[in-house]
Amino acid sequence: MAETNNSSRQDGVESTTPAEELKKAAQAADAAAAADSQQSAEGAPAPELGDSDPAQDLAAQLAAAQAKAAENFDLYVRAVAEMENVRRRCADDVQKAQKFSIEKFAQNLLPVVDSIEKALEACADVEGPMRDGLLATHRQFLHALEVSGMTPINPDGEKFDPNTQQAIAMVPAAEGRSAGDVAQVFQHGWKIHERVLRPAMVSVVQG
Repeated sequence: MAETNNSSRQDGVESTTPAEELKKAAQAADAAAAADSQQSAEGAPAPELGDSDPAQDLAAQLAAAQAKAAENFDLYVRAVAEMENVRRRCADDVQKAQKFSIEKFAQNLLPVVDSIEKALEACADVEGPMRDGLLATHRQFLHALEVSGMTPINPDGEKFDPNTQQAIAMVPAAEGRSAGDVAQVFQHGWKIHERVLRPAMVSVVQG
């Protein structure tokens, strides 16, 4: 027994087994790692704040949203105005189509009215059923044109108006006439509502 104890000790130093040495080495490594971790945590710089302030970021986002909303509202107002203009133009087009849809047909009827009027002038001194029939037909034609929105232009004795009349001759001034007066109407003009369908053919007193 004494020999065993003497063999386990040498020069007063206690010997250790390999397992114990491995255990001590592992503990030392864990302690060193913990110390390094603590030192890193203590020596790490504090996180720096970003250059931008959250309040400023929110204010900038709000300003951008308000600008976008103003832009969208402006586009909406423009679209509403454009739609109103389109609606008004369409209504005007429909009204014009209703008023002037028979314009071409009316122009084709005017020579018939002129022929009836010339026939009445030719038989002004003739009495009988022929003239009565022409007068009745003329009245019916005028009534049909009137209810269709047409009115005659008969500027006899009025001042010459280039908007509704066409001068085809100039005549010397006669008694009771002044320069620019209509001296004679050769052919009546016609209007369809406010539009001139055919100007009146006239002679004008010269100045």
